[in-house]
Amino acid sequence: MQKLRVCELFAGVGGFRLGLENTNHFEVVWSNQWEPSTKTQHASMVYEARFGAENHSNCNIEEVPTNEIPDHDILVGGFPCQDYSVATSLNNSKGLLGKKGVLWWSIHRILSEKKHKPKYLFLENVDRLLKSPSNQRGRDFAVMLRSLSDLGYAVEWRVINAAEYGMPQRRRRVFFLAYFKDSPIYEQLQNTIAKDWILRKSTFSEAFPLSQNVQKPVTFNLEENIVSVSDNFNKEQGLSSFLNAGICVDGKVTTLKASPKYDGKRTVLADILEQSNVSSDYFIAESEYPKWEYLKGAKKETRKSKSGFEYHYSEGSMVFPDALDQPSRTIITGEGGKTASRFKHVVQTSDGLRRLLPVELERLNMFPDNHTKLEGISDAKRAFFMGNALVVGIVEKVGASLIKKITELEK
Repeated sequence: MQKLRVCELFAGVGGFRLGLENTNHFEVVWSNQWEPSTKTQHASMVYEARFGAENHSNCNIEEVPTNEIPDHDILVGGFPCQDYSVATSLNNSKGLLGKKGVLWWSIHRILSEKKHKPKYLFLENVDRLLKSPSNQRGRDFAVMLRSLSDLGYAVEWRVINAAEYGMPQRRRRVFFLAYFKDSPIYEQLQNTIAKDWILRKSTFSEAFPLSQNVQKPVTFNLEENIVSVSDNFNKEQGLSSFLNAGICVDGKVTTLKASPKYDGKRTVLADILEQSNVSSDYFIAESEYPKWEYLKGAKKETRKSKSGFEYHYSEGSMVFPDALDQPSRTIITGEGGKTASRFKHVVQTSDGLRRLLPVELERLNMFPDNHTKLEGISDAKRAFFMGNALVVGIVEKVGASLIKKITELEK
């Protein structure tokens, strides 16, 4: 089988690319990484250093004409979580316009304008997407599903927590795959009972098996007009209709609450730690311990806002230092730097308490060691990259499962 040609958007430091290329069945033919809020394009620098500058674009994707993007078989990317409401509907061939700066509409535009549409999409986002915005829960995801249906794609989604499948970090993200109507998977999905597809026959369930004990699935149809979906979906402001697994074919949604099934090897925080050559910069001075203990501890206190308003503040305690016999907590973008923080990881070693090294953060996301190490890139910036990245092992398993499915159907 020929390698699938990949277009990688919002590429960051290349997590999707690493995972897919690890299978030896995908080839990135074009990539784009653009950070709007910074002058120096650090992530793009790392991407080019690791994969080369050829066919890599470091421009605002909203300004890249579709005809400059080569044809591809699969479009991938972890796009920003924003407000996906539909701003206007046009009567001309351009169809829909979302709000400017909302990058979902750049994906939509590429799919709309490509004469040879990619057969597959593989996208990632924070699981909050399934229940945002708070005043119309699930609307953003409904808009995306309706727009993909209108473009001729069937969609399957799954919320996957990497640690529940033996990976070293508790990182929960929603992944979704879409299949264009002329692909063999679309036809197979269409002709399979929805519940069977989600639990047993989907690309996700083959890569990340599920327990078969589930309640009855929820089914509903999305309104046919995407503007109506945007305006009216879940107006009563109840819980989101979207559960952690599901499919959408031609605007018909089937969704259920799934539980992982895994009994393989598990990697824990202790497994990824460096045992020697740790710079003294990473150790916390004993005089700083009380600060860290306070931030990590439980609190019930009265605080004052800037305007002088008094309010009651409370939060629970966190495990401190971090448990070494468990997968790590989720890495966030503020992981770097020496300042004491509630959310940074701290581990107990024979030499005292210390923060995690950039190479350890890379291992938690299953990146190669020192993937982000580059002259001019600070350790705090490397930590920021990992806070934004995905777990490479998830992409690799889904990519392998997708290839297996395509190969079987082509036979």
